[in-house]
Amino acid sequence: MKIAAIIAGILLGLLFIMSAVTVLFKLVDIPAPPEGTPVASFMAAFVPTGYMTFVKVIELLGGILVAIPKTRNLGLLCLGPVIVNILVFHQLVAGDGIFQIMLLAIVALSLFLLWVERRAWKALVVRP
Repeated sequence: MKIAAIIAGILLGLLFIMSAVTVLFKLVDIPAPPEGTPVASFMAAFVPTGYMTFVKVIELLGGILVAIPKTRNLGLLCLGPVIVNILVFHQLVAGDGIFQIMLLAIVALSLFLLWVERRAWKALVVRP
């Protein structure tokens, strides 16, 4: 179980590190969404204000922390709201649903890591 948790942490960390680095360092040209769509309106508010940069910095920080076993819980704490926002974006704004392979992989890896570290998280939910 310990090796599976290390592998899951590295995979989840690399997914978020890769996503953040490609946007922060502009390694890939991101095509503009079609005009008049909800995604275009959403990105019109997100990108120019610098909020997308903030989210990508949190993704980078969370990805690095999740990949390191001793800081995994702190990384999950950073990535939790980001993952929820990704799911809500795909369900409500993009309209393509949350049942996509990459989204399901991110959720599965996150839930697995939360399950492995459940004793550490239990103090947040249950009174001692």
